[in-house]
Amino acid sequence: MKELYTERLKNMTYNTKPYLILLFVTAILINFHYCSYTFTGASVPEHLTSIAIPIIEDRSGSGEPDLRETFTNELIQKFIDDNTLRVAEKVNADALLECTVLSLSDSPTVVAGGENVTVRRININARVVYKDLIKRKTLFDRSFSNFGDYENTGDIITVRKEAINTAVDKITEDILLAVVSNW
Repeated sequence: MKELYTERLKNMTYNTKPYLILLFVTAILINFHYCSYTFTGASVPEHLTSIAIPIIEDRSGSGEPDLRETFTNELIQKFIDDNTLRVAEKVNADALLECTVLSLSDSPTVVAGGENVTVRRININARVVYKDLIKRKTLFDRSFSNFGDYENTGDIITVRKEAINTAVDKITEDILLAVVSNW
């Protein structure tokens, strides 16, 4: 009886091997199919190859002397580094990116004992209008906001300027991503 059972078990094993192999291969193929990643959604329209970025308008009233130039240069450099759209003069561009700094605030963030402010935050808010000059339509009109923190000790002018640069770096990165990938 034991021999009969062993023989049946051997036959079952040999008969199921091809099915197990087929099941294993199918599982792997299904797994690869569902693990793929694709970039779908919006991106730069195909007919746009260049963008004009005029000097940023500063309506913040902050009195920051280099804000317009810093913001403009950082934004242009982001687009040059990204290389999705070629930066060009307005007369030669397919798209236009108009930016206006609406506000720059400097507020306390961390207050220590005795009501001493130890960390301050620079917040920059900007309005950005992205236009398709070929089809003559606005692609988006959005507000962007970001920040940079600085410690309220030492050379305040230098660390405050670094915080402004940090905020500008973050907000220009957000603008770039919105233009090239519609985030």
